Amino acid sequence: MKVLMINGSPRKESNTGLALEEMGKIFKQEGIEFEIVQVGNQAVRGCVACYSCGERKACVFDDVVNELAVKFQEADGLVVGSPVYYASANATTIAVLDRLFCSTKFDKTMKVGAAVAVARRGGTSATFDELNKYFTFAGMPVASGQYWNAVHGRTPGEAVQDDEGMQQMRTLARNMAFLMKSIELGKKEFGLPEREPGIMTNMVR
Repeated sequence: MKVLMINGSPRKESNTGLALEEMGKIFKQEGIEFEIVQVGNQAVRGCVACYSCGERKACVFDDVVNELAVKFQEADGLVVGSPVYYASANATTIAVLDRLFCSTKFDKTMKVGAAVAVARRGGTSATFDELNKYFTFAGMPVASGQYWNAVHGRTPGEAVQDDEGMQQMRTLARNMAFLMKSIELGKKEFGLPEREPGIMTNMVR
């Protein structure tokens, strides 16, 4: 099994990275492959709603988003970690997710998602809610831990001093591993849920 982990921090030695690495330790124990891709240090523009991806099967802007798309399709789970900027995920993380979820047309049903927010002090719960919306939009079960998935730290390395936050990352990873393995067994026994053709109702007709 594979998990794709997206690090939205622009910093080389970030607290967001430390949080994801703590999860990675558990994934390794559980026999699950994982890869952390840092996107926060890259120049990623936002979606322009051109809908070219419908025909191209890829985003028209050929950057890390198209690279992530291939990894996302192969993965059984997706973890998105972001630092908190003004009680929100940072702009690069949102740009990546907007384009990644819009441009990938493969079925994401039952891929497991998990969001991680890292802050100096406040705004983690709002960021946590913001990131989870991508998963629920795509029919992805959301993994939970023992609290909201948050770690605190400002200067590089401070996250490891947040004992509760680090424990939350380990718990989240264990729960995510269990959920992915359970879904894999369920797919073999029962298959995926039936899907109806999509219905879109515009507010103005």
